[in-house]
This record gives sequence, C-alpha cells and structure tokens, in this order.
Amino acid sequence: MPKMKTKAAAKKRFKITGTGKVLAAQAGKRHGMIKRTNKQIRNQRGTTTLFEGDAANVKKFFLPNG
Repeated sequence: MPKMKTKAAAKKRFKITGTGKVLAAQAGKRHGMIKRTNKQIRNQRGTTTLFEGDAANVKKFFLPNG
C-alpha cells in the first residue's frame, strides 16, 4: 500500500499543538478592513484553535501524519 501524503496546502495553513488541537489563522483579515470595527480587527490577531469537528477533518484527511 502507498503511504498517505500530507496535503501541501494544509501544512502551510494548520499546525498541530502538543495536546492535539489544530491551530489556524483567524479568518476575515485579508481585505476590507475599512468595513470592520477596530474591535474585530484587534480580536482577529494571531491564531485560533479550530472547532473539534473541523479539527477532526483536518487531522484525518489533510494531516494524516501529524
């Protein structure tokens, strides 16, 4: 059987923490900042952990090798 390959796009976008959670960049920060409130822009800095359902899909299909 061939080995499972990690999706190249996923390894650029997600990171698995030591406890097994999936970190991803905050959504909604690419363009259109003038429409967003300063509070939204401030709260969307850095990274966030994905919800359990989404994280399970990422780990199973996109990052099978951790």
